[in-house]
Amino acid sequence: METTNWLPSFPCPFFHTAKMAMQDLLKADNIKKALDTFKAADSFDHKKFFELVGLTAMSAEDVKKVFRVLDVDASGFIEEDELKFVLKGFSKDGRDLTDKETKAFLTAADKDGDGKIGIDEFQAIVHQ
Repeated sequence: METTNWLPSFPCPFFHTAKMAMQDLLKADNIKKALDTFKAADSFDHKKFFELVGLTAMSAEDVKKVFRVLDVDASGFIEEDELKFVLKGFSKDGRDLTDKETKAFLTAADKDGDGKIGIDEFQAIVHQ
C-alpha cells in the first residue's frame, strides 16, 4: 500500500468548511427538536424546520456555511438528489424526504427554474 504521509499539510481557507459538521454551526438540541418534529413522512415544512434549527436567526455568512455542508458534491448547488437527503445533512439520524416533500421544497426554493438551489436561493428561502 502506498502512503502519502510525505505530502505537505497546510491550511486552506477554501476547505475549512468541508470538514465542518452541522453541529459546529447549530445547537444539537435545536437540530434534534426539528428532526423530531418532522419525523413522519410528508410532514416536512421548510419554513418551520429552518426556524426550529435556528437557521432563520443566523447571519448570511453562517447560512452560507450551512449551505456548503448541505452541498455534498461541492458543486455550488443543492440538486434534487441531494435535497432528498437534506435532513441527514443536519444529523445522520435524519430521515429521507419523500418525493413529494423534495419536489415541494425544490419548487419553493428554485426561483430561477434551473432545477437546483443556488446559495442565493438558499439564503432567500431561509430568510423569507
